Amino acid sequence: MFRPSVSVVLFSALALGSFFVGCSSSTRTVRAASIRPASDRKPAPDFALKDADGRTVHLSDYKGKVVLLDFWATWCGPCRMEIPWFIEMQRDKKDRGFEVLGVSMDDNGWEDVKPFLAEMKINYRVVIGNDQTAQIYGGVESLPTTFLIDRDGKIAVVYLGLTSKKDIQDGVEQLLQPASKVALNRVLVPAVSSGPK
Repeated sequence: MFRPSVSVVLFSALALGSFFVGCSSSTRTVRAASIRPASDRKPAPDFALKDADGRTVHLSDYKGKVVLLDFWATWCGPCRMEIPWFIEMQRDKKDRGFEVLGVSMDDNGWEDVKPFLAEMKINYRVVIGNDQTAQIYGGVESLPTTFLIDRDGKIAVVYLGLTSKKDIQDGVEQLLQPASKVALNRVLVPAVSSGPK
């Protein structure tokens, strides 16, 4: 009868844990992040990276749109779980000024990424990232790491590790609302009272 060694059991548990939390040894807790107020947002760093057709892509090309910027890799299980959601969002929200932009962190570059794009039928632009790109985004340590960027090119929220589809969709929808509607909602939502004191 086969009895796994303690090291095999420990390795299996760690591998499974990293699948559900994110593809890294980072100890950050994965939880829903909230959209930062516009006054607290910082500009998303610009970059110049090549897409699958060899064309240079600048993040600044997307100013005026809500952008989901996803750092991922083909070998990352949680990344593979999120990609179909992003394909759906790109299809359903593109006409509203929304774009997904994937930044692959695969060491083998297009050799691994191009077949993956075809296999998954990815309908959004993907570029190959590098250490410099990861550093300007705060030192991306776990994959996936996803940034939602508002129409002014500012980072509204960062999702570390696997995040629920609903949390990401809610963030995107909030950023896609016209500014006048967001302001109106703030006025119409009554403050919660704790009652007389």
